[in-house]
Amino acid sequence: MSTRTRLGVVILPQRRWTESRSQWLRAEEYGFDHAWTYDHLAWRSLADEPWFATVPLLAAAAAVTERIQLGTWVASPNFRHPVPFAKDVMGLDDIAGGRFLLGLGAGGEGFDASVTGPAPSRGERTRRFEEFVPLLDRLLTQPVTDHEGEFYTAHQARMIPGTLATPRTPFIVAANGPRAMTLAARYGQGWATYGPTFAPGEDGDQESWWTGLAAMVERMREIAEPIGPVPPMYLNLDGAPRYSLESADLLVEGVERAAALGFGDVVVHWPRESGIYAGSEDVMAEGLSRLQRA
Repeated sequence: MSTRTRLGVVILPQRRWTESRSQWLRAEEYGFDHAWTYDHLAWRSLADEPWFATVPLLAAAAAVTERIQLGTWVASPNFRHPVPFAKDVMGLDDIAGGRFLLGLGAGGEGFDASVTGPAPSRGERTRRFEEFVPLLDRLLTQPVTDHEGEFYTAHQARMIPGTLATPRTPFIVAANGPRAMTLAARYGQGWATYGPTFAPGEDGDQESWWTGLAAMVERMREIAEPIGPVPPMYLNLDGAPRYSLESADLLVEGVERAAALGFGDVVVHWPRESGIYAGSEDVMAEGLSRLQRA
C-alpha cells in the first residue's frame, strides 16, 4: 500500500495484553501502514468498560512488531504535561526504532477533560494547545529546555539522548479550526482530521459530511499557504456518519474519495463485537484485499 493511499487502523485500548497482542500483530500482517490507539483515561459510551493506559500499550506493540508505524490518535493536554510526556515520547520512539508517530490534539470535553481538575473552556484549551505543541517541539529537539508560560513551566528539562527519528518524532496534529490548523501547518509533519461535525438538528448525512470535508481541506490549504507546503493529510474515515467497515464497498469508496481530496493517509477503526464501531474483521480483510489489488 506504500505506493497508494496509506492505511491506518485504530485499536482501542480495551483488551488485556494477552488478547491485544494478536491484534497488533495482525494489523502488521494485514499490511496496514500505521496502527494507533486513543490517548484517553475513559471515552464516551465506553467509559465504564475496560480501558488501558496508552504508553505501555504502545511500548508493548512496538516491541512485538517490526515494520508498522505506531501512534497516538490523539494525545492532548487534558491530562498530559509536556515535560514528562516528552520523556514518554522519547522512550516510545526508542522502543519502536523511530517508528512512532505522535498524534496531537487540543483535547475535548469528554470524560478525561475534568478528571484531574475543572475542565478548561474552549478558549483555554486552544491557548493551552498553542503553548503545548511548540514546547513539545523544543523539548524533543534540544537537550535542555527552560520555559515559563501561561500553562506550563520547564526548568532545565533534559531530553538526552533525544529521539532516533530526526529531527524529532513526527507530529500529526489534529485540527478542525483555524488556530489549530495553523499549528498543524507550522509544526506538523501531518494534519489529521475527523471531518466536520454536525450540530443537533443539522443534516448529518454522508454526502453532507464529504462536502464539509472538502471545504475543510480548502481552508487548511489557505491557512498553510503563507507558512509552507500543506503537511501530509490524515483522515479519520470514521468521522463520517457511517462506519467505514459497514461493508467492503463503503471502505473502498471512502478511501478513493479521500484520496481524491488529497489525503495520503486514511485511518479506520478495528471492528468491535458490539456498540460503536461494531463490525466484522472479515469485512476489513476483504476491503484491504481489494485496495491492495487496485
